[in-house]
Amino acid sequence: MPNRQNIQEDKMVKKSGTTSVLNTQEVDDLLVLCEEVMRATPEGANRFIEPAPGVLSRAKAKQHSMVFGRRGSGKSSLLRKTAADLTVDRRPIAFVDLETFKGHTYPDVLISVLIKTLGEFERWLNSAAINPATKTSFWRKLFGTTPNRPPFNKVKTAELKEVLKNIIRDLEAQLRTPETSNKQVRTTVANETTASVQTAVNATAPGVTASATGNISGKINAGTEEQTTYVSHKVEYLHQNILRFQHFFKELSDLSDGSSFLILDDLYHIRRADQAKVIDYFHRVAKGNGMWVKIGTIKHRSQWYEHSDPPIGMKLGDDAKEINLDISLEKFETLKTFLRQVLENLVVEKSPLAIKDLVNPTAIDRIIIASGGVTRDFVGIFSGSIAVARNRGSDHHRGPKIGLEDVNLAAGEYDSNKREEFKLDSAEDRVVLEKAFDALVTFCTETSKSNVFLVSQKLTGSVRESIDQLIDLRMIHPVKSRVTLKKGAAGELYEAYMLDLSQYTAARKVHDFHMVDLSSSDKDEAIRKSSLIYAGN
Repeated sequence: MPNRQNIQEDKMVKKSGTTSVLNTQEVDDLLVLCEEVMRATPEGANRFIEPAPGVLSRAKAKQHSMVFGRRGSGKSSLLRKTAADLTVDRRPIAFVDLETFKGHTYPDVLISVLIKTLGEFERWLNSAAINPATKTSFWRKLFGTTPNRPPFNKVKTAELKEVLKNIIRDLEAQLRTPETSNKQVRTTVANETTASVQTAVNATAPGVTASATGNISGKINAGTEEQTTYVSHKVEYLHQNILRFQHFFKELSDLSDGSSFLILDDLYHIRRADQAKVIDYFHRVAKGNGMWVKIGTIKHRSQWYEHSDPPIGMKLGDDAKEINLDISLEKFETLKTFLRQVLENLVVEKSPLAIKDLVNPTAIDRIIIASGGVTRDFVGIFSGSIAVARNRGSDHHRGPKIGLEDVNLAAGEYDSNKREEFKLDSAEDRVVLEKAFDALVTFCTETSKSNVFLVSQKLTGSVRESIDQLIDLRMIHPVKSRVTLKKGAAGELYEAYMLDLSQYTAARKVHDFHMVDLSSSDKDEAIRKSSLIYAGN
């Protein structure tokens, strides 16, 4: 008797007799799934794949962590998977998306994040803390498993929730209160003084009488000096109540018999000038009270530490450990294994589809290169490639599967998404970065006529800063961290980068434009040319 999978395969065979696999309902469903996974959601934690062994364990460790990665690299997915696993272990969790507070200014941004944080802990205490393992409608539906640890003591949990409600109520009152300040004025007045000296000289001599008088006066003008100092009442409130917040987290740690975890996702969305101050406050609240802070952000769009007196924020290495999710094109085989696994996991959900029926092997490599190693871009360009291949038809000379040219065209169309996110993420640096990027595109397409360029490891200043930010904004991609030239520049080391594929799909048709194939075995030799050196304008 035929099973369900055989019946589905028969349907696919019948369909493929008249149409390409790319035009089937199963592929329609796959495209919908691709759109869903490109948005980080709590449900997406079930699909999480580690980009490297040990990443998840480090994210769940009892230490403060800074999770770095380009937009779409999987930061939110890792942090949501961390939150899910810790929740199943009944560890108190608050997950806060900082994009909500975009545009808020200090100290209101800190008060708002505190309110959201404590509100998330309250929600956790109302559910995961006390729901028994037998409540499968909660545990299995959201997490796919049940906890081993018993629920918290309901009486003590209720008492702590009352404390928490009062703290939140006071914070909300502070947030609503208009900002006020103390004005201190110092006035110095020198009184007007008149000094008068009168002298009289009387001399008497036989036959002569002489008399002389004089009046000497001096005047010192009055002066007033005014100094005005503003002291924010909201900042003072935060200083005065830090012990209150610390006490709450100590009580939470005692109740849970272990640590609690605060996850702050997308730090780069709040004002750069305020980032270290927000981190610093939570670091002080957490210290010694069983709470660990996990922060996800784009590295070169963030300021997590200020070297001042006293220092502000968290210092990498001393206060927090770094977790970097970016896998560069330099580790092509590692990247290929990871991204292929991502794609296979999606395709298997829409059985009986198989990757080999959808895309040519060389096209897979091209999608990886076009994505620059960013997971979300990989899924997005794969999805776009299906649309391109569908539009040209299965009887086209490129065949019924996704080919290289389909990927090139899809990458070009995907550029609009990147440009939009570029505008959102570059903020006040947008004009400078757009100018820097345009200069790079011109160099690659008109001067060097290659998709790869070299930068000296000694390069500093604005050009280096722009390159670092353009990497994080996914407009250029690291290719090789150590390059020497075939001749000349003895001993000098360079770094190799690739211009995003979307920027030179048309340039490939220009005479003499050389596209270095980063999946080939001779790529390292192909980039050792002095003509590829970029020094900026």
